Amino acid sequence: MTTSPESRMAEGARTAKVQLPRDIKVMLVAAFLIALGFGLVAPVLPQFATTFDVGATAAAVIVSIFAFMRLIFAPAGGALIGRFGERNVYVSGLLIVAASTAACAFAQNYWQLLIFRGLGGAGSVMFTVAAMGLLIKLAPPERRGQVSGAYASSFLIGSVLGPVVGGLLAGFGLRVPFLAYAGALLVAALVVRTSLSGEGKISREGPAAPAMNLKEALADSAYRAAVFSSFGNGWVTFGVRMATIPLFAAAALRSGPGTAAWALAVFALGNALSLTFSGRLADAWGRKPLLIPGLLVTGLATGVIGLTSGVPAFLAASAVAGFGSGLLGPAQQAAVADVIGRGRSGGKVLAVFQMASDTGAIIGPVVAGLLADRLGYGWAFGITGGVLILTAAAWLMAREPLRNPQPKSTTGSLG
Repeated sequence: MTTSPESRMAEGARTAKVQLPRDIKVMLVAAFLIALGFGLVAPVLPQFATTFDVGATAAAVIVSIFAFMRLIFAPAGGALIGRFGERNVYVSGLLIVAASTAACAFAQNYWQLLIFRGLGGAGSVMFTVAAMGLLIKLAPPERRGQVSGAYASSFLIGSVLGPVVGGLLAGFGLRVPFLAYAGALLVAALVVRTSLSGEGKISREGPAAPAMNLKEALADSAYRAAVFSSFGNGWVTFGVRMATIPLFAAAALRSGPGTAAWALAVFALGNALSLTFSGRLADAWGRKPLLIPGLLVTGLATGVIGLTSGVPAFLAASAVAGFGSGLLGPAQQAAVADVIGRGRSGGKVLAVFQMASDTGAIIGPVVAGLLADRLGYGWAFGITGGVLILTAAAWLMAREPLRNPQPKSTTGSLG
């Protein structure tokens, strides 16, 4: 039986007063620390790479290698979670990224930086997939959007502060932010190890729901659309934004790391603003009414960035892109949780969803770097924004996953 938007909103108001589970609060703290540290290095990473006498494309590869390692290690990460548990994999992943980031600070050439940064990708996907699994297990179905929004908000509060602090630390040398990031990850690992109770693990008592396999998930138009939009979001938000924005600020606007840091910060501020309501609206109205506008706004604003010629317009377009990203993020993650359903395991399903984002983050910066080198930044950002706009078409044709029946499998035959 379906419910109206009015009844969903009333239900959301009743559940809003319920306290979030303790483990989710622990994860919110860890997300803040991780984002704070990541924001420290984001403004300086591409420019640090160029100190080894490489061009825009090679500098973009430094960002892409991190996502590439996440991509190829994602299936193994899911297997490790099943064997050792979410908390152990979470902490191990944080420690791996901390060690690799500290090593980046001491890189003596481009190839060392590439190797050290790539090793961090394996640890990154470990704690990312572990976090996604815990959120799906812990969040009540009627509050999935809210929980996803709260997690994203914590991450982005750190993202707001991180680039600004990172830009300031760059004044002491481009290697200093890497050491600060490693320290933040060590603190996050300590928080998770000592405070996460493990309540999010699937109970072993009673009959367990069968795990969702990938074929079953792919039969669902909502999951297919989510994978496609995850690919586009990875291309734009996690790839080009991190790799090409700092280079655009330096080459086209003749500005230093400070301007790039502010661009990343205002993106995060716009994102945080929309996250104050987008998660609740995704629970009340459905996933698609937030996803489609979010994809369109982010794509259009990203395309405009390449046409800006001054810092104020550059920052304004970055803020609008961040606002759109905040609209789509919680709804997209909640949609995947809707497809899997509460109480079911979906390690492979989550891994493929994450791999789609990482694939976009690998391809996006390289394509944008090639376009920037050969045709200019206007083409680079125009194509980038167009990719995200195309993903909105997939959601126009997909079902609304909120409280809709999941596809059923019958002896290997899927309808």
